[in-house]
Amino acid sequence: MKSALVTIPVTCRADVASSLEHRLRDLTLLNQAVWVYDFDHECVPWANAASLGVWQASNLKELQSRDLGKDVTDTVANRLRQYKADFERDESVQFREIWTLYPEGGPKTVEVIFNGFRLDCGRMAMLCEAVSDEKLEAESMRSAEALLHTSVMITLYSASGEPLYRNPAARSMVRKADEVLRDHFVSDATIRLLESASDDEIKVVANVHSANGQKWHDITARRCHDAVSGEHAWLISEVDVSRLKATEEHAQFLAEHDTLTGLANRNFVSVGFQNRIDQMLAKGETGALIFIDLDHFKDINDTLGHDSGDKLLIEVAGRLKTIVKEDESVARLGGDEFLLLLGPIKDSNYIQNVVKEMQELLCIPFALHGRDMSVTTSTGISVFPENGRQIGDLMRHADLAMYHAKGNGRNDFAFFSEDLSEAVVARINLESELVIAIKEEQFETYFQPRVDVQTNVITGAEALVRWNHPTKGLVPPDTFIPACEATGLISELCKFVLGQAVRAQCDWAKQGFDLLISVNLSPVQFGDDTLVEDLVNIVQENEGSPELLELEITESVLLGHDKQTIEKLNALVDHGFRIAIDDFGTGYSNLAYLHRYPIRCLKIDRSFIMQLETAKPIVELIVSMAKLFDFDVVAEGVETQQQLDSLRSYYCQEYQGYLFQRPIDFMSFTALLESQRILCA
Repeated sequence: MKSALVTIPVTCRADVASSLEHRLRDLTLLNQAVWVYDFDHECVPWANAASLGVWQASNLKELQSRDLGKDVTDTVANRLRQYKADFERDESVQFREIWTLYPEGGPKTVEVIFNGFRLDCGRMAMLCEAVSDEKLEAESMRSAEALLHTSVMITLYSASGEPLYRNPAARSMVRKADEVLRDHFVSDATIRLLESASDDEIKVVANVHSANGQKWHDITARRCHDAVSGEHAWLISEVDVSRLKATEEHAQFLAEHDTLTGLANRNFVSVGFQNRIDQMLAKGETGALIFIDLDHFKDINDTLGHDSGDKLLIEVAGRLKTIVKEDESVARLGGDEFLLLLGPIKDSNYIQNVVKEMQELLCIPFALHGRDMSVTTSTGISVFPENGRQIGDLMRHADLAMYHAKGNGRNDFAFFSEDLSEAVVARINLESELVIAIKEEQFETYFQPRVDVQTNVITGAEALVRWNHPTKGLVPPDTFIPACEATGLISELCKFVLGQAVRAQCDWAKQGFDLLISVNLSPVQFGDDTLVEDLVNIVQENEGSPELLELEITESVLLGHDKQTIEKLNALVDHGFRIAIDDFGTGYSNLAYLHRYPIRCLKIDRSFIMQLETAKPIVELIVSMAKLFDFDVVAEGVETQQQLDSLRSYYCQEYQGYLFQRPIDFMSFTALLESQRILCA
């Protein structure tokens, strides 16, 4: 590497030489070669006569004119810069090394003593004294060159830790030239390891102080003897592995942390949480695991998209971190599942207070895709040591409690108790039985009439699935639909119901009953690329009429105005299907936005009908807005005559509910149609 000042006037060098001649006149006649090296100008401004032979120069002027920075290697340039830095730091320091010079291109190996030398102008130079120019053995010369050029940091310390020798690489690393071995290491534990080791050679990766801050070095320490004094010494060789260490630490971090949220992951939980639990138990302290599952998170992913889902998870993680103390932890187990490790617990109300704080914090709306979203959770809690001492047992128990809370309608929490184990076993058995039920077609479609509010005449039917369990009899949908959604069976089940509904529609049409049949679609199905194609094929295969089929979706399907979802809805309408919103009023939609979608019908949720007196303004608003947009309106869950009379006054068009008829099988529904035809005849 060449200096930026390699080209300087010879007259300038002569001026420097003139001043040096006066200062160094006592060295001029020495038989030992002595010269001055100018770091900044990369030249020899002064040398005695003996040096000319070393440098193979015909005279001093010719030597002074040489550009020694020309073609110098990076390694040598770094060594020279290191010498200068060493002398700037301590002018009294001295080095004795074997150097190979290349005057006129040929090698010349000499043992040289280097001292710092300040020029009259104040710049640092180096006084070089060749103490021997006898021919050295080839092996000695090469080993000396290797020692000087290697990037391995090599230091010889006395038994008490004082530095006896450092090669250039080691000198470039230390903070000060006289730094002792003990001060080199960040941790005293490394020194204790060296002092207590019985082996002559010790290998360790240690954190060390350096001129550039703390580093990680791979260190080999060997007991030896100082060749000069014969006393015991330490030969230390070091390699900087900071980048490798950083890579390892990053890899370890990735292995133990969730890449999306930065929280601890399941791998870390199994070891890190267990260690913390063991620490608390050893002190006789108690703690708790809180298992958190976000309610209806899949709906957000299916409707707003995974980017919005990921953003929500990141923000939830950030809020959860604010509710735990310094010695407590938060982890993401995967998906929408989080885990809190609390403790030590000194207040009996502490756990409930944390859960309440979490619920309140997550109720503060999140801004997602232009929508403000609040989040509720199903939360399970296990306490140690009461519910176990091992992380696996505690997680399993907290998971059981969480599923119990979810079964209670979500947005709830539950503590583990032994009887919850039976509930979970039942859930696992249920999921296994559902797989068999799908395969063996144990499901049956029931139909609930849709009735004209004014005339009480059947205008259509909603297809509702029932499970004919071989031993339990007829199982209602609330028992198995959530399990179907959780296991991915819901799509296949919905297709089965649609097929049955189409066949029923065709049979009734042949008997003179042209009824509108409504079938529920799960939000999960909108994630299927072949949704439209599958539904059209089912109708065509059964020779049905899509114009008499109404597909019911929940409001969550419209969440976020997802482009692909809207395209699928429009495609279904283009094929003749009608689209209805089921359980309207309980989700995320706004009536003002409904005109953007191909909606034909709103089904008012039964919760409003059950509390019709207090919900009257809401029902009236829905009906009036639906009339404005030319939507049909169906009231669900009508059970009393009073409710029906009120709906007539609101000009609601249709209703369904137990007041007229519970869901019944195909044959019973057919008989009901026949009886009504007779009455209307």
